[in-house]
Amino acid sequence: MDAADFDCTSCGACCATSSEWPRFTLEDDAQIALIPPELISADEGGMRCTGARCNALSGEIGKTTACTIYAVRPDVCHACMPGDPECLFARRAWGLPPLDVPASA
Repeated sequence: MDAADFDCTSCGACCATSSEWPRFTLEDDAQIALIPPELISADEGGMRCTGARCNALSGEIGKTTACTIYAVRPDVCHACMPGDPECLFARRAWGLPPLDVPASA
């Protein structure tokens, strides 16, 4: 299985598994200023989350999702790659099926 087998817009699990995940790491002030203030956490250390879900994520996990600030998302979000260990961990946490097994209807 390779990255081409993963469709992030029908998953979104990585953005809804841990409120600790969408944190700021290497961003400078100018990059963070591009993110709408209402999406930044109260401690300004990352993205605001509701529970474990990043508030910038729209849609339904495992169905259709999108990042509402995709172009200016944090560096850590750029680093998460389809099919990498973090991706697979998040899919398991959400009970999403392995991608080589068809989901039941």
